[in-house]
Amino acid sequence: MTIMERNDAVAVSCRGVTKVFGSGDTKVMALRGVDLDIYLGELLMLVGPSGCGKTTLISVIAGILNLDGGSCSLFGRDLSGFTKDSLTAFRRVNIGFVFQTFNLIPTLSVVENISIPLLINGKSQEQAAAGAVEYLVQVGLKGREESLPSQLSGGQQQRVAIARALVHEPKLIVCDEPTSALDHQTGELVMGILKEIAVRSDRALVIVTHDARTFKFADCIAYMDDGHIVKLERPNKM
Repeated sequence: MTIMERNDAVAVSCRGVTKVFGSGDTKVMALRGVDLDIYLGELLMLVGPSGCGKTTLISVIAGILNLDGGSCSLFGRDLSGFTKDSLTAFRRVNIGFVFQTFNLIPTLSVVENISIPLLINGKSQEQAAAGAVEYLVQVGLKGREESLPSQLSGGQQQRVAIARALVHEPKLIVCDEPTSALDHQTGELVMGILKEIAVRSDRALVIVTHDARTFKFADCIAYMDDGHIVKLERPNKM
């Protein structure tokens, strides 16, 4: 496996980010002044106990949730400077998502599922299908183009979801517990694919995970607790 060198370009920069849910007696401070930089060429893992703010943080970074305080910029653009429509357009081009539950459309074939981001971004059906097939090969599923999700194993479905997240060449890939529903061997395979084809010098990858077995794939591990980043580790690479 090729190990990418992190460069000095910052993909994501968060400063003093806060997020509050509810009010009064039900008020919950999900994020309490988060400072975090994610660099291009880097696979960063967000780890910590359930409820510590990991999924909230990646939702803010991806522009799905609005922050309540502080600032967050993606590729030099402050998220607060976007309108709702311009943020949607920016996210559509620049961000890819991989989820624990795959979120494949059951009535569409593998190729049709992977093609969706390209079609949304204005590619023709022929261009989208060609791009989908290319990424299907990269995740090791050549020959399953016309299969339905129900005809695939969980690990194969996750690989299709990875191909869908990458097919439009986003600069940031956001993954929420991508291996938690998989056995150890399949999880290792999925992480290897993510590391191999998602981490490039012009791209960054952030993964929320509870799976300590995957930590060895990280370039940086950000530990969260009670809405804070409490520690950063950059494991030595051989």
